[in-house]
Amino acid sequence: MSFRDRPIRQKLMAILLLTSGGVLVLTCAAFLAYEVVTFRQTTLKNLSTLGQVIAANTTASLAFRNEGDAREILSALRAEPHIVAAGLYDKDGRLFARYPSDLPVAALPASPDRDGYRFEHADLVGFAPVAQAGSARLGTLYIRSDLTAVYGTLRLAGAIAALVMGASLLVAYLLSATLQGTISRPILALAQIAKGVSERQDYSVRASKVASDELGVLTDALNQMLSRIEGQDRALRRVIAELERSNKELEQFAYVASHDLQEPLRMVSSYTQLLERRYGDKLDDKGRKFINFAVDGAVRMQRLINDLLEFSRVGTRGKPLQPVDVTRVLGAVRANLTMAMADADALVTHEDLPTVVGDETQLVQLFQNLIGNAIKFRGTERPHVHVSAQATAAEWVFAVRDNGIGIAPEYFERIFVIFQRLHARDQYPGTGIGLAVCRRIVDRHGGRIWVESVPGGGSTFYFALPKQNGEQAL
Repeated sequence: MSFRDRPIRQKLMAILLLTSGGVLVLTCAAFLAYEVVTFRQTTLKNLSTLGQVIAANTTASLAFRNEGDAREILSALRAEPHIVAAGLYDKDGRLFARYPSDLPVAALPASPDRDGYRFEHADLVGFAPVAQAGSARLGTLYIRSDLTAVYGTLRLAGAIAALVMGASLLVAYLLSATLQGTISRPILALAQIAKGVSERQDYSVRASKVASDELGVLTDALNQMLSRIEGQDRALRRVIAELERSNKELEQFAYVASHDLQEPLRMVSSYTQLLERRYGDKLDDKGRKFINFAVDGAVRMQRLINDLLEFSRVGTRGKPLQPVDVTRVLGAVRANLTMAMADADALVTHEDLPTVVGDETQLVQLFQNLIGNAIKFRGTERPHVHVSAQATAAEWVFAVRDNGIGIAPEYFERIFVIFQRLHARDQYPGTGIGLAVCRRIVDRHGGRIWVESVPGGGSTFYFALPKQNGEQAL
């Protein structure tokens, strides 16, 4: 898990500890660097002073060539445990006396080097001139100091620094674990409220304001937003309830009105036809033409009422949704459209079709309307309708493709509106309800429907049905 995805409490703890740790590391590093520089300078100064004292004390020994006196003076270095070797050279560069007395000659330089002090590996070595004031140089003093004690002191300082840093980090951890709650707790409370609102859609909850800082401002803003959403949600629920009630009343009215209009319309049609049969020979051509107009109008009204009944029944007479074999549905559609397919010499093909959750009767009606339209709005070529289905992650997308006259893009939405026609009645019969019924059926199944087409290049009607379905509220 990346740092940005970790809980805010862990982020705050990490930031506080990293900041404290960084400061402590830099402080301890500066302290140790200061100790190293200081110890080296102090050691070099002490050794230089000691060298000057020994060199001054050995001038007489070199001047009078008193080797025993020189060894005695060098033996005084045993009081300094860190001095591991010393040598006194005469003015010709020959070793005159050494310390310790049993030190092998090979452990000392064969001849003096240039004057001065310098660090070599784990030792500090130096060459000091031996001379009397106002006289020529008598010789050179070589002295070597072991820095083990110095490094031991530095190691002790490092251990103390590490101990202090560890104790400081522990204190910083305990303090950050306590203090980070002042920031994380209000944020976590806001996150919990937001999650509860999202899951339960309960907009009546409110966050408690614990301070007047930026988190307090955020809390006030969240509460104000929840108040506005709660008001809008109540208004929306009222509108939805009103729309559902109006929709049910309109559906019921359309069904009752259509049903009640059937009988008087059949009576008008029957008596008009009877009038033509009995008195047709007594009417002139204009009278018979008027009767034909009346009969044709009654027939079209009858067809319109039947389509309106069919449209209203989608929501009121639907069956429970259950698994349906779409191949079987397409077989029923072929049987229903046998006459239309034969008259138009239409070819209807399909690929492997799945089983979906739906109302079988309404799915038959859906495919029948789409395939029937494809046959009706055919071009000069032999009608060919092809049905296919493609699976996505959450739905089945069906396609009904034809080689008919096509549809202009500006009418893609209009054709799904009830009573909308794109052609004159004498060109293509119909009431303009079929595609509106298709959309209503797909909506009831929780899906969506759309069309892609090019005028003169055929049309493809798509509709998508959820793989896990449940009947949708209308």
